[in-house]
Amino acid sequence: QVQLVESGGGLVQAEGSLRLSCAASGSIFSINDMGWYRQVPGKQRELVATITSDGNTNYADSVKGRFTISRDSAKNTVYLQMNSLKPEDTGVYYCNALINLRSHWTQGTQVTVSS
Repeated sequence: QVQLVESGGGLVQAEGSLRLSCAASGSIFSINDMGWYRQVPGKQRELVATITSDGNTNYADSVKGRFTISRDSAKNTVYLQMNSLKPEDTGVYYCNALINLRSHWTQGTQVTVSS
């Protein structure tokens, strides 16, 4: 059985920073892509950033230059450092990981950026 647990999130003022973490545990044989997605009410879940097992990254245009995704393979953990946050970054952030060739999602954490 595999567990994927995220931490971080919360309330921050515009131009502030937050760091999200997402750790996988359990019977893990392989972890491929890991990533972060976000969703606001009434809209579809959207990609924020992804990182491959080789460390290649991909970002949504709206977060390029402000967010950084990274991973610690030894800890089976992916991070999202969010700087220069804007009110439009507000939403529920979900971690996704391809573990043992299956997609796993976290329950989501709220990020609220006040103006």
